[in-house]
Amino acid sequence: MVIKVFVATSSGSTAIKKKQQEVVGFLEANKIDFQQMDIAGDEDNRKWMRENVPGEKKPQNGIPLPPQIFNEERYCGDFESFFSAKEENIIYSFLGLAPPPGTKETEKSDATGEKSDATEEKPEAAEDKSDSKDEKSDATNETEAHTEDKADEGAPEEAQSGQTPPEGQQEGEEEHAATGKEEEEKQGEGEEKEEVEEQEES
Repeated sequence: MVIKVFVATSSGSTAIKKKQQEVVGFLEANKIDFQQMDIAGDEDNRKWMRENVPGEKKPQNGIPLPPQIFNEERYCGDFESFFSAKEENIIYSFLGLAPPPGTKETEKSDATGEKSDATEEKPEAAEDKSDSKDEKSDATNETEAHTEDKADEGAPEEAQSGQTPPEGQQEGEEEHAATGKEEEEKQGEGEEKEEVEEQEES
């Protein structure tokens, strides 16, 4: 993968020359391998650059100005895109290259990786919580079942106690019955006496 920088070495525009020098100087300072493609003295380079720059990056007249940056045949961007990537410390991503160890861009990617790892750990914690909830619900169900068993055991006793009246109540009912019989017997004796007296009078 070779970075290609299309420049115009004989450009009469001071602004274009400064932009070209900034791009080339940055790549050299960071020891990034690149090829400088001159469009002023090579018609093929000029034609290839114009054909491979995306339409949205072309000016109104349809002729893109140097510098234009490519990674092999993949378009990276113009000077404005290069400058923005450099300011944001994402120049290697802009060029389609892996950032070397120790650069700010590597630190950013590492921090992003740590965040993604932390995000992956969160679902595991959520699963643990759901497991503990399931255990709690099982314990609750067992408690309810145990309570129902106790209620079932107590039910026959209540039914039994409801059918059998207390001993005191039984004794009271028997005494009442005996008293009733005595009164009936006394009443019968009184009626017999009256009949005897009526007979004697007659």
